[in-house]
Amino acid sequence: MIFDEDLTACAALVQKADPDRFAAAMAGPVDARRILFPVYAFNVEVSRAPWVTQEAMIAEMRLQWWRDALTEIGARGIVRRHEVVTPLALALDSQGAEVLDRLVAARRWDIYRDPFEDAAHFSRYLDETGAGLMWAGARALGAEPEHEAAVRALGRAAGLARFLQAVPALEAEKRIPLVDGRTDAVRTLASDALATFSRRDLRRSVGRKAWPALTEAFAARDLLEQVVRRPHIVAEGGMGMNPLKRSLRLWQWA
Repeated sequence: MIFDEDLTACAALVQKADPDRFAAAMAGPVDARRILFPVYAFNVEVSRAPWVTQEAMIAEMRLQWWRDALTEIGARGIVRRHEVVTPLALALDSQGAEVLDRLVAARRWDIYRDPFEDAAHFSRYLDETGAGLMWAGARALGAEPEHEAAVRALGRAAGLARFLQAVPALEAEKRIPLVDGRTDAVRTLASDALATFSRRDLRRSVGRKAWPALTEAFAARDLLEQVVRRPHIVAEGGMGMNPLKRSLRLWQWA
C-alpha cells in the first residue's frame, strides 16, 4: 500500500502529538495504518481543539466543525476536503462516524472548568473518548459487534491511564479532573481498571486483523500498576516508563 499525501500528513501529526499511538500503529501491518493513522489524527485534532483558545465559543465552533465533518462521512455523500477528514472518510462507515461523533461531544467537557458531575459522568467521558476511539479503530479493522464490550473495557483502562498522566497539567489549568482525588480513591480507580484486562483472551477473540487497534493499550497495565502501588504519583506527575520497558511492552502487544 502506498501512502498518499493525506495519509503521510496524518502519520506525521500522530507522530508529533501522540507518540504512543504512533508507535502502536507502526508496530502493526501496513494495511492497518491506513485506518489507524486517520483515526488517531482525528483524535489529535479533536482533543487539542478545546485548548488552543481561551474563548469557549471558538472552541465549541472547532468541535462542531468536526461533528459536521462526521455527519458528512456518515451520510456517505460529498465530504469536505481536508488532510484528515478525506482519509477518515475512507476508513469509517456510518456507525464508525457515530462512535466518533460521541467522542467529539464528550470533549466539550474539556472546554469548561466545571468538574465531572459524579463518577458516572467521568466513566461516560472515558467510555466515549478512550474507549470510543479504540472501538472505532477496531470496528474499521473488522472487529465484530460481540467484541465491543471487551474492547471498550480495554479502551477505558487505557484512557484512564492517559487521563491520570494528564492530571497535573489539568490542575495547572485550574481544572478539577477527578471526582475524588484522595489517594485511596485514585488507587481504586486504577485497581478497578486493571481488573478488566484480559489481553490474551481478547486477542484470541478479536482476531489478528483487528488487534492493531488495541495495541495502543500496550503501556496501560504498567502505568495503572504504578498507581495502585503509589497513588500519590498521579498528583506528583510521576507516572511513566523507561524506554527499554516501553519497547518491550510494545513488542509483547504487537
